[in-house]
Amino acid sequence: MDTRDAYLVDAFTDTPTDGNPAGVVPEADDLDADQMGALANELGASETAFVRESDVADRQLRYFTPETEVDLCGHATIASHALLSERGVIEAGEHTVETEAGVLDVSIGEDGIVWMTQNDPTVTELDVDTKRVADALGTDAESIRAVGLPIARTSTGLPFLAVPVEYFSDLSGMEPDMRAIELLSEAHDVTGIYAFTFDTLEGESTLHGRMFAPSAGVEEDPVTGTASGAVGAYLDRLGALDETAAMTFEQGHFLNRPGTVSVSIGAEVKVGGRAVTTLEGTIVVPESDEDEIIEV
Repeated sequence: MDTRDAYLVDAFTDTPTDGNPAGVVPEADDLDADQMGALANELGASETAFVRESDVADRQLRYFTPETEVDLCGHATIASHALLSERGVIEAGEHTVETEAGVLDVSIGEDGIVWMTQNDPTVTELDVDTKRVADALGTDAESIRAVGLPIARTSTGLPFLAVPVEYFSDLSGMEPDMRAIELLSEAHDVTGIYAFTFDTLEGESTLHGRMFAPSAGVEEDPVTGTASGAVGAYLDRLGALDETAAMTFEQGHFLNRPGTVSVSIGAEVKVGGRAVTTLEGTIVVPESDEDEIIEV
């Protein structure tokens, strides 16, 4: 029986059962895509990172939701490097990681904070029906228009729709229509919708966000690193804030999993945070379909 060590690691928090849980399988070199998908489904986290050897970077990460493989996942990248550091497999300092979105830089500070450098941003303002977006999110179209910022497709590795709303009550009162969000995501070729307000719970926070990605099998994600970087780049590109070099995004409170993402926009887009291991054990690997002999 083939078993592997497997972990659940809560990212963007140092409090167990807060933040965004990621599955991490540290030894995944000989697993095929079907096996990784099955293990991700069994672990049940929004994404599971599988650590593999790489010819072009210090290591490779492949990311699976319970339903599909995705090119990049911020919280699973933070979680996997925090776990490897905690176990003494890697040291603090600079690292590189191969992903389907390209080779990215990851740094681990002596304070335990993991920083992930994202791809160069692309931000495209959209001529989109505001009412359609508002109806999909279950909010009032005027709450979007009142902010004075456009709805945009923004990406630093994974694309999202950035949708500003005026007040915290607009964000908290959303009743999203997942099918409508799925259709919008397909229409604009994005992973999901990141709705946000500059109304925050903590005075030092920049914004409070919610991210919906039913097309990826995640109706609402607790704390989303890739979307935070993409939205940080959107705010920087539009000149929406005086300072984007050091931002803090709140997320996850409506799912009782609060967390914070540090976002830095300079020559590069970086997202950072802490992580804590909450579950460790072994998981049984299913047999590979590739090993089955089909007789004709």
